[in-house]
Amino acid sequence: MTLILAYYGISGKGWALFLTAIMLGLTVSSALHPVLLILMWIPVIALDMLALVPPLRKKLLTTPIMHAVKRVLPPLSQTEREALEAGTVCWDGELFSGVPQWKRLMDLPAPKLTPEEQAFLDGPVEQLCEMLDDWEITQNLHDLTPETWAFIKKNKFFGMIIPKRYGGLGFSAFAHSQVVMKIATRSVTAGVTVMVPNSLGPAELLMHYGTKEQQDHYLPRLATGEEVPCFALTGPKAGSDAGAIPDKGVVCMGMHNGEEVLGFRLRWTKRYITLSPVATVIGLAFKAYDPDNLLDPETRRHCHADEVVPPGADDDYAASGTDYVSTEGALGVTCALIPRDTAGVQVGARHMPIGAAFMNGPLWGEDVFIPLSYVIGGKDFIGKGWMMLMNALSVGRSISLPSLATGAGKLASLTTGAYARVREQFGVPIGYFEGVEEAMAPIAGLTYLMDSARKTTSNYVDLGEKPAVLSAILKYHNTEMMRSVMGHTMDVHAGRAVIKGPRNYIASVYKTIPISITVEGANILTRSLMIFGQGAIRCHPYLFEEMETATAGNVDGFDEAFFAHMNRNVQLVARALVHGLTGGALSETRNYEATDRFYRDINRFAAGFALIADFSLLLLGGELKRKEKLSARLGDCLSYLYLASTLLKRYQDDGRPVDDLPLVEWGMAHCMFNFQTAFYAITGNFPSRVLGWTVRKMVFPFGRTQKRPNDALEHRVVALMLEPSATRNRLVDGVYRNERPDDPTGRVEHAFLLKLKSKDEEKKVRSAIKAGEINAEVSLDELIQQVLEKDVLTPEEAQRYREAQMAADDAIKVDHFWPEEVDEFGTSEAASGTERDHALV
Repeated sequence: MTLILAYYGISGKGWALFLTAIMLGLTVSSALHPVLLILMWIPVIALDMLALVPPLRKKLLTTPIMHAVKRVLPPLSQTEREALEAGTVCWDGELFSGVPQWKRLMDLPAPKLTPEEQAFLDGPVEQLCEMLDDWEITQNLHDLTPETWAFIKKNKFFGMIIPKRYGGLGFSAFAHSQVVMKIATRSVTAGVTVMVPNSLGPAELLMHYGTKEQQDHYLPRLATGEEVPCFALTGPKAGSDAGAIPDKGVVCMGMHNGEEVLGFRLRWTKRYITLSPVATVIGLAFKAYDPDNLLDPETRRHCHADEVVPPGADDDYAASGTDYVSTEGALGVTCALIPRDTAGVQVGARHMPIGAAFMNGPLWGEDVFIPLSYVIGGKDFIGKGWMMLMNALSVGRSISLPSLATGAGKLASLTTGAYARVREQFGVPIGYFEGVEEAMAPIAGLTYLMDSARKTTSNYVDLGEKPAVLSAILKYHNTEMMRSVMGHTMDVHAGRAVIKGPRNYIASVYKTIPISITVEGANILTRSLMIFGQGAIRCHPYLFEEMETATAGNVDGFDEAFFAHMNRNVQLVARALVHGLTGGALSETRNYEATDRFYRDINRFAAGFALIADFSLLLLGGELKRKEKLSARLGDCLSYLYLASTLLKRYQDDGRPVDDLPLVEWGMAHCMFNFQTAFYAITGNFPSRVLGWTVRKMVFPFGRTQKRPNDALEHRVVALMLEPSATRNRLVDGVYRNERPDDPTGRVEHAFLLKLKSKDEEKKVRSAIKAGEINAEVSLDELIQQVLEKDVLTPEEAQRYREAQMAADDAIKVDHFWPEEVDEFGTSEAASGTERDHALV
């Protein structure tokens, strides 16, 4: 009975009444010795007093606990506070509760495109993809063509998120994601070029925080590409620790348009800034200072460039620009929008990102004066830049790189399945070899998982959420899954993907993997510090409230949060134990027989995760942020629970097609196995080994029960890649796709379809060869002549067989280059095409 009550989470008052009822029963029945009864009544009465008399509880218990918590709370910097308060809580909060309410996720509408958005994908996006020649872009031009730049601007690709009233397209986050994903399957360079202005950039900040004048001036120009934006945040000494930017601005008077006005004297150094070489307007993050309180209109004085460096600083110190004003008058991070032609703005030469050619470079400013009107949001938003950036990142990080990574997975799934069916060894398509099958299954499985997470998260954005923690999960895991997918893709393609040339549709994407891993928060940092570090406080049902009320000395608020928290922990212990012993049999499902076990797994592990997370916070407190391995593994647990949940959401939204079940099952096995691995690593390295062992035994009483996808499941998944079907179409939906034999990806798809059409003919020829009726060690023309002479095939069948074999031969060829065709970047012109088949291998 006690376990049942704990499982369903009765309140403290409920526990007091329950124990009182038990004691009354024991007293009336005289089952116990009177002395023992008295001893047992003492703690029950004490509990009753504390539970049923709030003023007494608050005085004797709550207040001392609150003061103790306040003493051990780690101090939160303004940057940390703004990061924690950024964004909103979605399904991550349900998982952190340990008792996820599935209705809240499953009742969300499925993401879908409007007719206008679909028309844009079918029209301008398709046309743009057809214009893109990735080999020409990355190896010869090192840039998009002028025609491509003009097309992007004319069709408002830079204005997808800008509302229609400002001349933008006003697209949903899901449409934005679809566009970026499709373009990236054709060219990462073009994908990044389109992606950046629509994610973390001036448009996003202006839309939410800009003054009306700033919005009216810039948004129409940004939408049409008249203005090309970049945003400068990262610097040499502030990469992942962006809050440590050394770039500073001092409030002073200066000249602007022939008039003396109040503004900032700036000095900054930035690098890795995408679009900066071609940008006409620069978004800048800097730390603002007003040491003389000049923002007060009663005082004014002039500030010269040499005053930016503090008196007594040595030359190296001053030259470094590391800390060139005192912290007196610090206002906080501030965001400004600065025209490129502003005096003192310096735009450097280009960085050359590995494997891509998108515009990226350094920029700096020396003695740059800007008026206050350049501050995004105006005077009222001075010092609020970090909050602005965190909220913008929580949206942009949900869309940009996760979409690019998913596009890479879809491209890999499409082409690897086709290539593995076309490429033969020992007379058998390589996709039918178990060794190759083992490499192919993760390509499809992880792609389906990435796509499910992408759809669910972009849908949250469209519903008005700013999913800060979920965006970090997606950025880390989608890019890491892309790394795995592309590695397997290279393995299957082997030499076909190793040799450079215009025929190679894999190498360029493979080479750009480090870019996605590094930018928008390096993955090591994101996993080690951000996912759980932010989620533990942001998503926890009570922790942030406890911290706030303890800091404020609010006894009533702390009392309510703290004891609700303790009651929840009792419930979590019971749920973890019951779910562990029963495999989650008592937990909520959606009554879909094929997937009910997956809901039970997530419910079971959510309770275990919430319990171990609370114990981690209780034992380590502020020290947890320095226990990066532990924090990373806790983040892994949360991440795999979320990713698994998106699989079930996506499967429901798709109408639960039975043929897609292998992909769902593979993804669930992958997530649950990795959750188990992370959980064992947490409890095996827990500060209290006894407590770690105890919790592990609650959640996994029968040991490691979660297994990797088995061979039979892998076989079913790979079979979906090797045959045309509705499931294959759903898996690669959104990829740029064609069947043209002169196109890099179209060539292999063309051969794939022809080979499948000639399956019967191939069987007949193989049988004839095996029977010794014809000789296979001859040219294709001679082979065709033999099969016709021996009546193995009819003329029509022979033609079909010839076309399939020729297409397959063409699909597996690679480029080579003459010495004079090679330049310092790689190659100038590939010897390819029908007129130069001698140069193909």
